[in-house]
Amino acid sequence: MSFSENIARLQPSATIAVSTLAKTLKAEGKDVIDLSAGQPDFDTPGWISEAGIQGIQLGGTRYTPVAGMPELRKAIASMLSGRAGRDMSADGVVVSSGAKHSLFNAVFTLAGPGDEVIVAGPYWTSYPQMVVLARAEPVFVQGSPERDLKLTPEDLESVRTENSRILMLSTPSNPTGAVYSLDELAAIAAWAKEHDIWLLCDEIYREIYFGDDGPSAPSLLDLPVEDLGPFILVDGVSKCFAMTGWRIGFAWAEPAVAKKMSALQSHMTSNPASPSQYAALAAYRDLQHSAESIAEMNVAFRRRRDLVVDRFKTLLPQFPFVTPEGAFYLFFNVEAAFGDGIENASDFCTKVLEEEGVAMVPGVAFGDDRYIRMSYATSD
Repeated sequence: MSFSENIARLQPSATIAVSTLAKTLKAEGKDVIDLSAGQPDFDTPGWISEAGIQGIQLGGTRYTPVAGMPELRKAIASMLSGRAGRDMSADGVVVSSGAKHSLFNAVFTLAGPGDEVIVAGPYWTSYPQMVVLARAEPVFVQGSPERDLKLTPEDLESVRTENSRILMLSTPSNPTGAVYSLDELAAIAAWAKEHDIWLLCDEIYREIYFGDDGPSAPSLLDLPVEDLGPFILVDGVSKCFAMTGWRIGFAWAEPAVAKKMSALQSHMTSNPASPSQYAALAAYRDLQHSAESIAEMNVAFRRRRDLVVDRFKTLLPQFPFVTPEGAFYLFFNVEAAFGDGIENASDFCTKVLEEEGVAMVPGVAFGDDRYIRMSYATSD
C-alpha cells in the first residue's frame, strides 16, 4: 500500500498517543494516574457555556463567514487593541478550529519547499509536523539549561541560513512552562526583524501565568510596533477558559496575510463551529467576567505548581527541572535514572506507567529524550 509524499514524514502526536494509552488501561480496569493531559481539569465557566447554548437556541447553527463571525472578530480585535495600546484591525483576525489549526494555517501560508522554519526547542510536538506537511524543513535549536532552555539571538543566529523563513516560538512554553521576559522577547523580535524572518508566536498559555509583574505573561503586543518585523500571533480560548473541546483559536496578522489564511481555511474546514463561536464571543466581550474566571483557575494552578516544585525539590533532587512560570507543566531531566535497562526518558516513562500506573509524556515528543513532561492540570 502506498501513500502520498505529503505524509511520508508525518509522525503521530506522541502526547495524544500517551493519553490514549492511559485511557485504554483505565478502561481495562487498571488504576492509572494520568499526568499526560494538556488540558485544564476545570469545567468551562457556566456563563460561557450558556452563551453557546443560547446561540444554538437562537438558530446559530449555520455557516458563518470563513474567518469567523464579524462580531467575534471585532471582539477579539478590541481585546488585542487594549493589550497593544494601538488599533488591531478586525480584518487581521482569522478564527479557526483551535489554535493548532491557526498555527497550521500560518505555516502553510508562509512556508513551502526550499524554506526552513526555525523551531524553538523544546517544542510542542505538532510544530515540526506542520512544517513537514508544508514541505518545508524544520530546523531545531534549544537554549541552555541555565536559561531554562530559552533562546537568545545568538542561539538563533547559529542556525539561521538564507532559507530561514519563520521562527516558531511559544511563551509560556509547552512543554517547559518557561516564560520569555519582555526584554528577552524584544531581543528575539529585533533579531527576526533584522533578518526579515516571520515571528510566529504561540501565546495560547499567556493567561496562565505565575509571575509577579502582572496577571498575564509578556506578549509580543507589549512591544512597541516599530520594534516588530513581520509576525503572526496565535491565541484562543482552549486553555484559559477550559474550552479545549470547543475548538476555537485565532490568529492575528496583517490583513493581507489574514486574507490568505482565510482563503486556505475556506478549502479545509470553512468556518469553525458556530455554537462554539457564540461561546467564545461571550468570553471576549465580557473581559471583566473573563478575568475573574481566569484568576480563579490560576489560583489552583499556582497552588499545584508550588506543590509539585516543592515535592521534586524534597523527594527527587536528582531530577533537575525548569521552574514553570506559566502553563501547567513540569519539564524535568531524568538522566540520573539512566542505566540498568533505562536508556532514555521514553524507557523511564514506560517503566513508571507499567510499574506504578502513572502516565507522563517522554521528552522525545518535544525534541529532547532526556526530559519528561508532567502535567499538573489535575486534582491536588
